[in-house]
Amino acid sequence: MRHGPTLRRAPAAAAAVAGGGYGCGVVAEPLVDPLAAFSEPTRAWFSSAFSEPTPPQVEGWPAIAAGDHTLVCAPTGTGKTLAAFLWAIDRLMAQGQAASDSGTRVLYVSPLRALAVDVEKNLRAPLHGIQLAAERLGTTVHVPTVGVRTGDTSADQRRRLVRHPPNILITTPESLFLMLTSQARQTLAGVEHVIVDEIHAVAASKRGAHLMVSLERLEELCERSPQRIALSATQRPLEEIARFLGGLDADPGGSPVPRPVTVVDSGARKELDVEVVVPVADMASLGETVEQPASAGAAAGPLRRSIWPAIHPRLLELVQSHRSTLIFANARRLAERLAARLNELHLEAEDRAAEQPKPGGPGNGGPVHVGESIEDLLRAPPPVPLGDEQAGTGAAEGFELVKAHHGSISRQRRLL
Repeated sequence: MRHGPTLRRAPAAAAAVAGGGYGCGVVAEPLVDPLAAFSEPTRAWFSSAFSEPTPPQVEGWPAIAAGDHTLVCAPTGTGKTLAAFLWAIDRLMAQGQAASDSGTRVLYVSPLRALAVDVEKNLRAPLHGIQLAAERLGTTVHVPTVGVRTGDTSADQRRRLVRHPPNILITTPESLFLMLTSQARQTLAGVEHVIVDEIHAVAASKRGAHLMVSLERLEELCERSPQRIALSATQRPLEEIARFLGGLDADPGGSPVPRPVTVVDSGARKELDVEVVVPVADMASLGETVEQPASAGAAAGPLRRSIWPAIHPRLLELVQSHRSTLIFANARRLAERLAARLNELHLEAEDRAAEQPKPGGPGNGGPVHVGESIEDLLRAPPPVPLGDEQAGTGAAEGFELVKAHHGSISRQRRLL
């Protein structure tokens, strides 16, 4: 049994730092070849699929290969999931039939059902790729089986998972608890690696405490202590999350001691390009009051002055000059009205360009269109979805430059 501080940070650290927090310390270790410990088929596949390992992979694989409980903190899109899985996949494929007959060896726990399904799909690439690499090298490998058990798993599928346990099981905290309280718990007795994804999502909640209780029950069930690997992009403070992941063990005298956890901190602050744009010269003076359009009736009175007519052209310029743009609004109705107005301006600009082609785009010398104040936007009824029959909007059927996306729209409309 190991004791003492053993928190490791990225090997890129300039020097080793002593000390640490709760069962943690800091140490830096150089690594010459990140793929040296993997089998030849795995190295061949990885080299053909990627130019080089990412920082969390370079820094995480030595600790995972050593069997340490490991906490990996790295930005989204840096290969954390592959960093956690690849060592276990490599061992399973290299062990051949012995791995096939040993039941579930890798347990992946996701707090989100959708993420669990995505991971199952994403594992197909390395499994198939390593198999093909082994065939080219004339090497025989065992392709691990993968199973998913969530609240959506049918009774027949659950029984099949018990009869034929997959080598890699993907599940949720709640489904893991149900397995540990049923006959299915025996299929988990051979688990060697537990991967907890998005650990920050459960660390500070009762759900997280419940998950840790399940991991301790798994600890008692397994023949040997499973390795715990946790992943996240936003976990802070790392020392506290590491203590949460490792849990407590007992020393020879029966006193509780924290399990050592190796922390791989590849987190980097993202570079942000932030610009505050004011569409008018003076926020206190929005121009002269503009008369109500004739269609509104003579008794409607003048429009209230609003900054929105100046915002719309500027937003349209930004949308048209970028491949994708997200515009956040405070309310659903405002989002719908804003999307409708931007689409109208876009079509008006196209109509003008078709009649009198000339350089320049929307907002460059065109007339300023006066719209409603934000209060009017919030009170007004939502527009008819573009593409349907509508009168007086100026929008062409079947075309949308901007779409309003919110929780109240239908599933078909959410498929942007």
